[in-house]
Amino acid sequence: MLGNKYNSSIANQRYDALVIGSGVSGLCTAALLSKIGRKVLLIEKHHIIGGYTHMFKRKGYEWDVGIHYIGEVHRGDSTGRRIFDLITDGNLKWAGMGNPYDRIVFPDQSYDFCAPKEVFVDGMVKEFPEDEGAIQQYMNLLDQVSKAKRKFFVNKALPPLYRKITYPLVAKQFLKLSSRTTRDVISELSGNERLLGVLAGQWGDLGLPPGSSSFVMQAMVARHYLDGGNYPVGGAKSIAAAVVPVIEGNGGTAVFNAGVDEILIRHGRAFGVRLENGDEIEADLVVSSAGAVNTFGRFLRNHQEKLGIQTKLTQVRPSSGHFCLHIGVKESAQSLGLEKTNLWVYPGYNHDENVDNFLNNQDNDFPVVFISFPSAKDPSWETNHPGTATIEAITMASYNWFDKWKNFPWKRRGQEYEDYKENVSSRLLEVIYQHVPSIRGKVDYYELSTPLSTRDMANYSTGELYGIDHTPSRFQLRWLRPDTPIRKLFLTGQDILTVGVTSSLMSGLLTCSAILKRNLVKDMIAGKL
Repeated sequence: MLGNKYNSSIANQRYDALVIGSGVSGLCTAALLSKIGRKVLLIEKHHIIGGYTHMFKRKGYEWDVGIHYIGEVHRGDSTGRRIFDLITDGNLKWAGMGNPYDRIVFPDQSYDFCAPKEVFVDGMVKEFPEDEGAIQQYMNLLDQVSKAKRKFFVNKALPPLYRKITYPLVAKQFLKLSSRTTRDVISELSGNERLLGVLAGQWGDLGLPPGSSSFVMQAMVARHYLDGGNYPVGGAKSIAAAVVPVIEGNGGTAVFNAGVDEILIRHGRAFGVRLENGDEIEADLVVSSAGAVNTFGRFLRNHQEKLGIQTKLTQVRPSSGHFCLHIGVKESAQSLGLEKTNLWVYPGYNHDENVDNFLNNQDNDFPVVFISFPSAKDPSWETNHPGTATIEAITMASYNWFDKWKNFPWKRRGQEYEDYKENVSSRLLEVIYQHVPSIRGKVDYYELSTPLSTRDMANYSTGELYGIDHTPSRFQLRWLRPDTPIRKLFLTGQDILTVGVTSSLMSGLLTCSAILKRNLVKDMIAGKL
């Protein structure tokens, strides 16, 4: 078991830094601060450390809850790999997925996304020869976003005066691209709806269809995987398993079953937290990786009027919820012929219509079904779980559909809730059988998570998957950054940058840069960390 169960003796000590939440950003922040000599306490509300990197078990099977593939970490010089190696002391291993890493499936045709970039482009041009120019323009835009994002995001960690002076210069190009939707940008390049449908075929990775998402998110996700996908050896739990020993080995402490009730403020300065059990823990500074809405809306609820927080919270909206069907099969991935390739299954090329149709009527086709095969991706699976395989299938869901059950605790929501889940599960299984016929009749176990599961396990109040929605307006909000109006209170996580593992890692690095008033990105590249 990683870390320790919280006990009140922990509150008898004072810490240099207290980090709320043990997802990727919290783990990264805690590890970096501990490595430079700070006495760190990492606290997690759930009974397992790891946030969306944790895994759960049922009847001998084991599933991820949030990580399905990560780009670029197979390259030792990539930002994600550098940070992972730094916070794990190089003890996290990766397995490449090979080609294709993603398969975009429509009723009439499938399209394979293959690495590297040149192969991806050739594949797209082969399928859409009349749109070769548009495809090349699209690829150029991906590069433009990649270049513009670095200065834009690093600016968030600069000291206030320098940040204010440099912002107009570093933000101009990024905001020009972020202020438009994916549909607007790609439709301007080509009027081919099929091309748009294929290029936006990974929209589930960012949580919004092309008519709603900021183009920079489409660009960042697409470019992130151009060199292929990777999976952590041992599954997603290997991430926390490699980071927590680094925190503890450098004098830090990681605890679970420690839900935060309030961040304590005195004279405009954070000095600790009050836990849900009433214990108060003091620290020189507090870092929240629990999300902007949780931090400002819950933990600072007694300070909202003074800080003008309520106005800020009205500027953002939560991302969509999701269903995830976790499947166990008593046969190996190899014997079943399961591939490492992710499947993105769509009912049609117009993703926005697909989403609208489903949200208006749940009986309509799922707007997307993402199917992942973790037991095929993980080279250690057969050794650890011989003769078995796992599959995960994800689609979107609205938290509003669960109003009648939201006030009931887990496992006590009644037969109607169980019947509802069984109906969704059966529908998802049928989609899987259509594309993975080898498992029909061989499914040994399945379990469906809902937005209520996300709310209860990840502490997102409306069961959202990706924190704040990645709309064009989101990137205009300059208060989504590491420092806050409260001295010694900092934010980290996907809300201050974007969704994604690498982005969450980078948020940890930038938050520590803001805390230390030191360019840790530069120091990391120079080998000074």
